[in-house]
Amino acid sequence: MTTRPASRNPLAALFPAGRRPYLTAAVFAVTLACGIAQLVHPPLYAAVNRDAARIDAGEWYRLVTGMFFQDGRAYGLVSNLLWLAAFGAVAERVFGRAKWLLLYFGCGLFGQFMSYVWLNPVGAGNSMCTTGLIGGLAAVVMVASRRYGVVLPVQLRVLAFALPVLAVVDTVAHDNHGLPVLLGLALGFLLLPAPVEVAQQ
Repeated sequence: MTTRPASRNPLAALFPAGRRPYLTAAVFAVTLACGIAQLVHPPLYAAVNRDAARIDAGEWYRLVTGMFFQDGRAYGLVSNLLWLAAFGAVAERVFGRAKWLLLYFGCGLFGQFMSYVWLNPVGAGNSMCTTGLIGGLAAVVMVASRRYGVVLPVQLRVLAFALPVLAVVDTVAHDNHGLPVLLGLALGFLLLPAPVEVAQQ
C-alpha cells in the first residue's frame, strides 16, 4: 500500500467525503441548553448530578443526566463544549454517526458508573464522553499508516501511543477520565472504519 501524507488537518485524509458532524452539533446544542438551564436555575444541578447516595436510593437516571450537566459550572461548560466541538466533529467524520454514539455515550456511561462505584461518587460533566472519543481516535492514529496508507505527523502518533499509559496513570491517581479513554481505545480498534471508506474521498 502506498502511503500519502495528511493534509493541513492531520486527520483530514481519513474523512470520507460528504460526512458532516451534524450529530456532534446536536449533542453540543443539547449539552449547551442543559448547561444554560443549570446556570440560570442552580438548584437544577442537585436534581440531576451523579450522586452516589441518590443513585443508591434508586435514582439511576442520574448516571445519564450526569453526562449533560457540569460540576464545573460555567467554566466546566465552556471547556467541555470546546473539547466536544474539537474532538466530536473529527470523530464523527472518521467513525460515522452510529459508532460515534457508541463511543460517546458508551464511554460516558461507563465513566459515570465507575465514578459512582469507585472513583468520584459525586459530580457531572460530559468530559468522560469526549475522552472516549479521544481514545477511539487514538486507535485510528495508531493504525493509520498500515491500514489506510495515511502518514500522520510523528507528534500525533507519539501522543496516540502515549495515551493509554497516561490513562493508566490518571486512573492510578484516582481521576475518572482514564478508564473512559481506555474503553474508547478498545472500542476504537473494534470499530475501525474499513479502508474502502477512507479511500472514497
